[in-house]
Amino acid sequence: MIHIEGLSKSFGSNLVFQDIHVDIEQGDCISVIGPSGCGKSTFLRCINLLERPTAGSVYIDGQEITAKGAPLDQIRRKMGMVYQTFNLFSHKTVLENVMMAPMQLQGLSKKEAFDLAMECLTQVGMAERADYMPSQLSGGQKQRAAIARCVAMKPEIILFDEPTSALDPTMVDEVLAVIRRLVNRGMTCVIVTHEMNFAKAISSQVIYMDEKGIYEMGPPAQIFDAPKRERTKAFINRLKTFQQTITDRKFDIYGLNGAVVEFCRRQFATEKQIYRVQLVLEELLINIMLPQMKGERIAIDVTVEYSMKDSVLSVFAAADQEFSLEEQGGDDLSLSMLKAVSTDIVREANGVRLFL
Repeated sequence: MIHIEGLSKSFGSNLVFQDIHVDIEQGDCISVIGPSGCGKSTFLRCINLLERPTAGSVYIDGQEITAKGAPLDQIRRKMGMVYQTFNLFSHKTVLENVMMAPMQLQGLSKKEAFDLAMECLTQVGMAERADYMPSQLSGGQKQRAAIARCVAMKPEIILFDEPTSALDPTMVDEVLAVIRRLVNRGMTCVIVTHEMNFAKAISSQVIYMDEKGIYEMGPPAQIFDAPKRERTKAFINRLKTFQQTITDRKFDIYGLNGAVVEFCRRQFATEKQIYRVQLVLEELLINIMLPQMKGERIAIDVTVEYSMKDSVLSVFAAADQEFSLEEQGGDDLSLSMLKAVSTDIVREANGVRLFL
């Protein structure tokens, strides 16, 4: 369906990527992952010529769209695109946003466009909000409306450019569920995403971009569980880390929790994980560790780690004094709460790690 041969893109003297070769068959779901700035979105935009490649060719159903004089508008209608930002017309209702392109570009009557738009909005769970204005919608609802608008053009291929990156973490799942439904129905998709678990679960092939091109490509089991190349291994297994040292018994637990919550949300941790990490920090530091610290001088290192590979969040606390989870000098309610919200508690050297 899509054949990409020797694709390269530069902006002036800045080489973004070079010599990309990819074949995408009908019904494939290709996820494109990689570090920020490696050219993932530019690669996607080159597929439908929103960015003109510097070199190479793109074929859609055997027709070269990069060739001079190619019927670009006609070929582009086979491809829909969903962007990071929703690009809904703010002065039109959700229904009007979805109806517009089928009427203007495909010549559908108002009745035909209405029926089609309601069918597409139903697919994404937005039919009951058809008469809402975009300003009345959450970010997740806006993105679902944007997907409905794309689907209404009946594309053969949909390109998703980080469709959840502008969303609050609480809204990510609703958009991913809609994309998953499209893939399960056989839609050919290319998805630039930072949602590693989603990419692993839904993809037929995963492209890891680095070093100005495709660094490694393979099925999800290879890329996520047994990557062959070093940069892929480092990216898949990398940890995001928040660290803070507590030196004052009267430290601001609420300020610490606020900073940790901000960190967790940047990593797209779930709301359940975020709630648990707040609870763990309060119980572990305030009710277990501090009462066991002797003297005015204290030093407690707090580390919160988020693993991109398996979306596991952990809290590690270490002190320059011995402490015990069991020796609290009071009731064991705090320890019971820690055990209830943690999947595992592991003692490490002079500290303790709790997996959430």
